[in-house]
Amino acid sequence: MLVLKTILGIRTALENFRANTTFGFVPTMGALHAGHASLINRAKADNNLVVVSLFVNPLQFSVNEDFGFYPRQLDEDLRLCGDLGVDFVFIPSATEMGISSEKMQTNLVPPENLIANLCGPFRSEHFTGVATIVGKLFNVIRPTVAYFGEKDFQQVVVVKQLVKDLNFPIIIKSCPTIREVSGLALSSRNNYLSDSQKEEASNIYSALKLAKRAFENGERTSALLMKLVSEFLEKNLPTFKIQYLQLVNPESLAPINILQDHGLLAIAGHLESIRLIDNILLSTSEPIITIDGPAGAGKSTVTRTLAQQLNFLYLDTGAMYRSVAWLLQSLDIPFDDHPRIAEALVDIKIELIPMQSLKYPCEVYINQKRITEEIRSLEVTSIVSQVAAIPCVRNVLVKLQKEYGKRGRIIAEGRDMGTEVFPAAQLKIFLTASATQRARRRQKDLEAQGINTVDLAKLTEDIEKRDYQDSNRAISPLRMAHDAIEINTDNLSLEQVCEKISNLYISKNS
Repeated sequence: MLVLKTILGIRTALENFRANTTFGFVPTMGALHAGHASLINRAKADNNLVVVSLFVNPLQFSVNEDFGFYPRQLDEDLRLCGDLGVDFVFIPSATEMGISSEKMQTNLVPPENLIANLCGPFRSEHFTGVATIVGKLFNVIRPTVAYFGEKDFQQVVVVKQLVKDLNFPIIIKSCPTIREVSGLALSSRNNYLSDSQKEEASNIYSALKLAKRAFENGERTSALLMKLVSEFLEKNLPTFKIQYLQLVNPESLAPINILQDHGLLAIAGHLESIRLIDNILLSTSEPIITIDGPAGAGKSTVTRTLAQQLNFLYLDTGAMYRSVAWLLQSLDIPFDDHPRIAEALVDIKIELIPMQSLKYPCEVYINQKRITEEIRSLEVTSIVSQVAAIPCVRNVLVKLQKEYGKRGRIIAEGRDMGTEVFPAAQLKIFLTASATQRARRRQKDLEAQGINTVDLAKLTEDIEKRDYQDSNRAISPLRMAHDAIEINTDNLSLEQVCEKISNLYISKNS
């Protein structure tokens, strides 16, 4: 692990690794805990190298807040980073970051609508300070992906907008809140709490869960949901003084009066002098199952079978890429003509209609034209990999896949369904098998087609090469999601694999 304190030092060190490498970045203010560790582990799982910054940012502390007393434990933080396998730690001073007398000459000011509610009115300069320093860190580190915890949900929304508006070539991933056994959301400020206060503070999450149960039972009125929370806290945590309690849209952060599809119920307040925040998502979304894994592990057959057994839509992402390949071929658009490709994909509509068939699990329509059989032709098969590697194609199809995800009750297989497309899926499976076993299966498939001259060792070598390429590609590499369940299919039949996944799904929803 390399520890650096200057912008020149960290930039120089990272440049030596920049080519063909993905960088995961976890910006922190130190005082690391298990929540930070979860972000680092997620970054380790997704990327080749991981950078963590430790910087207590004075710009995001309002007057009379706890900047001078904010917990600082550098030795412990460095030890944790080392134990977790962090590659680079950046520890700049305020002067190195361009801050003088707790001020910055140039500031990034978030959109007013994103800071008009929740913490915004109570911490007037906070989000400007966050945006300014996060923006500077992005410019210095230039990560592939940056990771933020959903406890600070408003911060995540502000940072996503920052990246969008300023065209930072960075993916922002938000990760679930990590909690103590009691339910208390982990926070560096929990260091201020005594053990008894921590136990009392767990009532905040209990109150939010009470509202979520009411929502799941049909309650949709914001005022009534918030009343449940406030009344529970008045009874069980009377020393907690609520600063705000709001139900907002998770994207725009605008207040919601009657909840339709999804909302964020967020709270902040003081337990004595200690400010605590928490939130919970309320959503009507139906479940999503993702099945990722290397080529030849049996993902497609398992996914199709489970879709029929569970009455889910099999989200045939392969068919979606084949549809675009067919479209570009029919329009005679060269694959290197990205502007024409992007134009052809404007307002594209791909429909997948379930069929009771393992050969064709769904009818496929593109722009209202049925192409179910056409996309399986040898001509389309020979070009689909090239098409799938085109960035604008992937961007459009991932957006369409996420639209399907909003409907729920889908099961999707691929390389990055659980890590990139549906990171909030209720059940994530990583299906794998040894290269040797996958080569044997491939050999049997070829023999069934009358091809008997295939060398098993060569097949194994090809599969290992494909694994390496899939795991090290710059766009959507093969990774197991940090919360996925791995199933090795070497000694399992199709029926046994499906039974395992079906039981996991039942237990998750029981």
